[in-house]
Amino acid sequence: MCEKCNSVGVTRRGLIAGGLAMSAAGTFVSQANAQTADPVPVTPDEALQRLIDGNARYVANAAINTDHSVGRANRALGQQPFAAIVSCADSRVSPELIFDQGPGDLFVIRVAGNFLNEDGIASLEFGTAVLGIKLIVVLGHSSCGAVDATIDVVQNGTELPGHLPRLAEAIRPAVDLAIASGSDDLLTVATQQNAKLNAENALLTEPVLSELASSGALKSAAGVYEISTGKVEFL
Repeated sequence: MCEKCNSVGVTRRGLIAGGLAMSAAGTFVSQANAQTADPVPVTPDEALQRLIDGNARYVANAAINTDHSVGRANRALGQQPFAAIVSCADSRVSPELIFDQGPGDLFVIRVAGNFLNEDGIASLEFGTAVLGIKLIVVLGHSSCGAVDATIDVVQNGTELPGHLPRLAEAIRPAVDLAIASGSDDLLTVATQQNAKLNAENALLTEPVLSELASSGALKSAAGVYEISTGKVEFL
């Protein structure tokens, strides 16, 4: 995590004040969850369990969030997501489908390699302090091209074009850990380490996320999505 990410100029009081103005609209949005039998999670652990249950439905091809017109009018009044998902931009990774959640349930931040930079941290600060998100999940996936390319850079000195070296620089700490582990499956281990590092660093980022984490109002988790089976393994 870069030093700049720990000094983002955000005033938590201002964020929360803005959130209060949105809370009235947010109560209407909870009606949009009518497709699920589950109430809106009120703790980080409840939020995680809802994701686990949703992924189980997805794997079993028993999704219940299929009518996206339900709650559309209420969603126009505001949003009330219960979890933030930091996922890869890979076209095969769709968090709402993977966790069988409807529109308005998840606050999704996507970038190739599912890592957090200043923009991602700022987005999480908004999602947690203003929207009341209880859980951050950093979701890696099998056959990740961004992680694989970073392994190539580290091991073979391959030079990437354009702005791609920035991706490799962000993912490199996870690759270094995978290499140090001595594993024969660097891609799998580096993907796991990348998700874990970013999930851990998110809660250490001051001032907003670290304060919420210290109070117990916010937790993070790391997971890896297996494209071939649809299963998410939480690490």
